[in-house]
Amino acid sequence: MTLAEAKVVVEGLIFASESPLNASDIAAIVELDVSVVESLIEEIRSSYAEGALTIRKVGGGYQMVTKAELAPWMEKLGRPIINAPLSAASTETLAIIAYQQPVTKAEIEQIRGVRSDSAINSLLDRELIHELGRKEGPGRPILYGVAEKFFTHFGLTSLEELPLKGISEWK
Repeated sequence: MTLAEAKVVVEGLIFASESPLNASDIAAIVELDVSVVESLIEEIRSSYAEGALTIRKVGGGYQMVTKAELAPWMEKLGRPIINAPLSAASTETLAIIAYQQPVTKAEIEQIRGVRSDSAINSLLDRELIHELGRKEGPGRPILYGVAEKFFTHFGLTSLEELPLKGISEWK
């Protein structure tokens, strides 16, 4: 397969995938080095400069999306752009988990000052968080952390992209 053919295949794979595809998975499919695949993705992304689409890196992989500045028109289609919003309690709980992981329910409740069962269950149902294991000690409580879907949902590639303002008071 030539690089030109591979570029077309890579573009097709990213377009057809329901979830972000990482470069190593694409490389295995097209039988090329990861660095070559990443270079091809950048070429494809550059070719979209004038159009409505772009390829963004999110959730550890690449995903084809419409450009953010088109959101007002996309919303007029009547399709939901974003899932139902998280409740304030779920958002607060998710923030605590993202910044403190691995963290137990008791530790979350200590920071929030209220019970967090409902918020944790909602976040588990949405697959934004997952169980990381159990903490050593009495009762062996469940440890929670963010799931891969968290990164996709918020358009992040890593936890380092989270804002740091006001977080020091949690530590």
